[in-house]
Amino acid sequence: MGAGGKAGKARRAARVSLWVARASTTVLLWTCVVVLLAAAFGEHLAPSVLGLGGVWSGCLAQTLVIVQRPLLLPADRERVAATATAAAAAVALPLPPKRIYKNNGYLMVSCNGGLNQMRAAICDMVTVARYLNVTLIVPELDKTSFWADPSEFRDIFDVDYFIASLRDEVRILKELPPRLKKRVEQGYLRSMPPVSWSDISYYHNQILPMIKKYKVLHLNKTDARLANNGLPMEIQKLRCRVNFDALRFTPEIEELGRRVVQILRQNGPFVVLHLRYEMDMLAFSGCTHGCSNEEAEELTRMRYAYPWWKEKVIDSKAKRKDGLCPLTPEEIAMVLKALDIDRHYQIYIAAGEIYGGQRRMAALTSAYPNVVRKETLLPSGLRFFQNHSSQMAALDYMVSLESDVFIPTYDGNMAKVVEGHRRYLGFKKTVLLDRKLIVELVDEYKNGTLSWTDFSSSVKASHTSRMGAPSRRQVIPDKPKEEDYFYANPHECLHQPDELSAL
Repeated sequence: MGAGGKAGKARRAARVSLWVARASTTVLLWTCVVVLLAAAFGEHLAPSVLGLGGVWSGCLAQTLVIVQRPLLLPADRERVAATATAAAAAVALPLPPKRIYKNNGYLMVSCNGGLNQMRAAICDMVTVARYLNVTLIVPELDKTSFWADPSEFRDIFDVDYFIASLRDEVRILKELPPRLKKRVEQGYLRSMPPVSWSDISYYHNQILPMIKKYKVLHLNKTDARLANNGLPMEIQKLRCRVNFDALRFTPEIEELGRRVVQILRQNGPFVVLHLRYEMDMLAFSGCTHGCSNEEAEELTRMRYAYPWWKEKVIDSKAKRKDGLCPLTPEEIAMVLKALDIDRHYQIYIAAGEIYGGQRRMAALTSAYPNVVRKETLLPSGLRFFQNHSSQMAALDYMVSLESDVFIPTYDGNMAKVVEGHRRYLGFKKTVLLDRKLIVELVDEYKNGTLSWTDFSSSVKASHTSRMGAPSRRQVIPDKPKEEDYFYANPHECLHQPDELSAL
């Protein structure tokens, strides 16, 4: 063989050696990536990916990387993700150490209701899982309620942060281990709703034995399943930790929420008005004040169309006089003026489509010309969130937390949870309207028996102590629904003035 042939053969051998080295390096790098992911976000990844058992250790520096996300809104989801990933100066925070305990089984959870009803349920079920020493599977969100939102947990909340940030309290997996998952898919699953307003002893005495027996238990209809009061302090603290820290929204929702707040702040102070005057709320509550006969009939037909809305025959006038109806746009316009809210302030409407549209909003927009919504502030930025009511509600939630004043017109779940979160953030001003008194004053003013000056003075005087100031949660034995709701006033988790703490 000539010198040229030998040289060619040597070059080919060198290329083969280089290719082998590259391939080996690639395999090694991917193995490390898988190991890192398994260690950071759940041991259940190891058996399914690498065919190995046990707990990973020693391969991961125990840090949780949180990217500092910019305020500017990218044009679409892909750019949001790219911007977040490429943001400079990622801050590494220490992960809490894993809690080591004997696992008593697995708990699956299906939440019901809207976003904030499900949010409170998630907090409760994390707490239950921790105190039963069971593994929690990432909760399933409601897709069959009135809103029919197909969003998964990961579409609304940062699931990896949720799992990692709570690892010192409870083991959370994205799905069951393969063997148990197969059994569940074959129909071997015990499913039940827990008893409402229960203390932790109910779960120890009734639920834990069932988990030990069946290995996997599925709890459905998980709203309001832990008591407001009478629970150990550590349980109440954990509920707050889940709510105020672990349930972080996705990067996409956070970016968009920050952008909306940024636009509002550039234009001065703003009030968030949680205006519960949507068609479904009026149909559900039976409140038709100010509606035409045709509208009242339409709302009644809607109420009868949903079998899980148990109350069908409703006296709208009596319910309104008892303060059990959401205030109308006309009524809330009068309240804002009576409270001396500057007419040049921005009024951000945190709600769905208002029943009656611009006609019903006319009194409010006339009194306050700067009425805005997320759809008007970012007309082209919400296309990925359309038809996803829970993701849209998450945006309103973020804006509500940041507002100068938050005013709910009805005490639904969002109103309560935002109220509690604003208390946690330093008792930010939240006007808790006395609807029973307000409708009485409105009617007196409209029929001429009350002057505007007296109307305004009465509204101001009656709400001086209803601004979200520190207070102890009310306890009503055997009537938990009438108590202050834990998530509206989680006083165990709040920094209280000295005189209140001493009570």
